[in-house]
Formats: sequence, C-alpha cells, structure tokens
Amino acid sequence: MERIVPRAELSALGDSLRAAGRRIVFTNGCFDLLHVGHLRYLEQARALGDVLVIGLNTDASVRRLKGPKRPVVPESERAELLAGLRCVDYVTLFDEPLPNDTLSALRPDFHVKGGDYDVESLPETPLVRALGGEVVIMPLVEGRSTTNVVQRILESER
Repeated sequence: MERIVPRAELSALGDSLRAAGRRIVFTNGCFDLLHVGHLRYLEQARALGDVLVIGLNTDASVRRLKGPKRPVVPESERAELLAGLRCVDYVTLFDEPLPNDTLSALRPDFHVKGGDYDVESLPETPLVRALGGEVVIMPLVEGRSTTNVVQRILESER
C-alpha cells in the first residue's frame, strides 16, 4: 500500500493494522516547512506505537488557519516529504477544521498533539476517548516552529 493514503481507505487500513496487532499513533498538522522540531516530535510520537499516521491539513485548510500567504509548500509536496521520513508510515489529507472524521475512520490507539495544547481542552479528546484511544501531549522543541523559520528568513532579507 502506498504511504499517502486517501481518507476513504483509512478505515480498512486501521482494521488491517489492528488485526495484525499493531498499535496506531495518529497526529495531525500543517507541517508547512519541515524543521527539526517537526522531526523530533514525529519520532517521539512514533515511539508510542507501531505505526504513525499523519493527518495533513490541505492547502485550503492551512490558509483558513494561518492566513492567505500560507502554506509556503503545497500539500502534495508536504505529503511527499512527510511520507519520506523513516518515522512516518502513512499520510492522509484532510480539509476540515478538526481531524474528527479522520480520527473516526482510523480509530487510533493514540492521538498525539504538541505541547501548545492541553488534553482536557483539546476539542478531539472526547471523540478519541469514545473511540477507545488516548490523547498524548508531546513537549514542543523550544524555538523551533514554522513561524520562527519564516520570521528568520524575512529578517535575513532586510
């Protein structure tokens, strides 16, 4: 199976992985400009289970979240870059504000988010728990964010 998976295939993928006794870890985000903070986060997430699936925001959803000048890198390239990382097993795109439909289809054992979130205030927490999963918050890598990278680039051009 290809590593970039249409959401329509996630339910079957999840069923197959669970039948094989694999623990599924899911995370989601824009992953606009990949940096070491992303890599460390994804490696930590992957260490929680056997398979890491990333829900990647589409270009349209990134624009809604981050503004009209983002994403810098188009969704097809962001998906390819993520799928090429050793710690990532599958990537799927989603367009909604929250990954709830993706979570419902995959039914992961763990839903991982970065340290800028809190388990109890995360909108997906009730759904993840209802599906039998656990929400895990990973610490952020200090000073490493796409916004910081973009800011450094802009400042270097002045």
